[in-house]
Amino acid sequence: MDKLKLGKKGEELAVKFLQKQGLKILARNYKTPQGELDIIAKNPKEIIFIEVKTRTSQEFGKPAEAVNYRKQEKLKLLAQEYLCTNKLENSNLRFDVLAIVIRPQGKPKIEWLQGAI
Repeated sequence: MDKLKLGKKGEELAVKFLQKQGLKILARNYKTPQGELDIIAKNPKEIIFIEVKTRTSQEFGKPAEAVNYRKQEKLKLLAQEYLCTNKLENSNLRFDVLAIVIRPQGKPKIEWLQGAI
């Protein structure tokens, strides 16, 4: 499976998983000139910006380890832009990482790191 298909499959799994957890999905693949937010969701208390990382193995590290400091700073900038554009500046917010490992056989492993950033 190429990286693009793997990423799309991971995001589909992520959306279904998050909806089962009771979150409302506000946006997927929210694009700006500076970059993209994978998933924006909300619960009754806050808006949640979710970075999805999908891998086929942990041979080169856990998926969540790919969300380094530079990526975290970019996500914060993109989130601020989303909040301003949608007049939600006074909202409580949280940044999560959803790490997914999809193996050729077996059920995908999903790790939800709430408040990871």
